[in-house]
Amino acid sequence: MNIDVEEVVTWRTSSYSSGEGGQCVEVAVLPHVVRVRDSKDLGQPAIPVTAAAWAAFVGFAAQ
Repeated sequence: MNIDVEEVVTWRTSSYSSGEGGQCVEVAVLPHVVRVRDSKDLGQPAIPVTAAAWAAFVGFAAQ
C-alpha cells in the first residue's frame, strides 16, 4: 500500500505569521525528515531537510 505523505502530514505555520497571506513558510516534522514549503505556492514541492539542519536554522533565526 502506497501512502502519499502529503495526505498524512500536519503542516504548521509560524506563530509569528499574521495569517493575512504574507510571506510564510510551513513546516512538517516527520520521524526522519523535516519538510519545508512556501505557503503561498503549495504547488511547488516541499524541501526536505534533516532535523539537525532545521534545529540549526530555527536557533539562528531566534537570535
